[in-house]
Amino acid sequence: MSNGWHKRLLILAVIIMGIIAIHMSGVRQYLTLEAIKIKSALLSEYVATSYSKAVLFFIAAYCAAVLFLLPGVALLTILGGYLFGAFWGAVYTNIGATLGAVGAFCVVRYVVGSFVQERYAVQLARFNSEFEQQGTAYLLGIHFIAVVPFFLVNILAGLTRVSLWTFMWTTSLGIFPASLVFAFAGKQLHEITSLRDILTPNIIFAFTLIAFLALLPTIVRSITRSLGKRS
Repeated sequence: MSNGWHKRLLILAVIIMGIIAIHMSGVRQYLTLEAIKIKSALLSEYVATSYSKAVLFFIAAYCAAVLFLLPGVALLTILGGYLFGAFWGAVYTNIGATLGAVGAFCVVRYVVGSFVQERYAVQLARFNSEFEQQGTAYLLGIHFIAVVPFFLVNILAGLTRVSLWTFMWTTSLGIFPASLVFAFAGKQLHEITSLRDILTPNIIFAFTLIAFLALLPTIVRSITRSLGKRS
């Protein structure tokens, strides 16, 4: 086995051990709506006295939650809105989530992405070509509608040939509407009983509409291509 593969396996082992360690540490008990409500006053006091440190800690915590597949990132977004206000809570959430997503993307691409692309180059040729032309719309649409879990998008994107820059900006832009909605909900933190209180039918419809608009050029191209083949 080459030295490069040793490094890849080592990185993968570290990430897996980190995920296991964090999930076994009991940190998940603090990522519940009830726990956040209980600690909200104490956290608000810390933000008031050490704003810059609180921002850095929040971004780092969000980044780690995304990278190590912790549940409750939506609750962190709500907390960010409560602590920093709707707009800045969404901005800090966006920074942390994007950094975490980029980290996961890079790990997947470095550890297994290149191997998959080399091993199945022939089978993936058409897919790579399609994704190169329409990948931006796909990524934006997936993030807007939020049907595919965030961590899964990061993993699957790492297996493609999409550029890091494209992945980064589509992630940041794609998750911002939902970040803003959840951060805004943080203003009513103590009135929220579940995430269902936030994801109302109107909100879901709005996300779906945004996703449809992002995918509309791709849909039109597909229909035009299909009609062209028939004629």
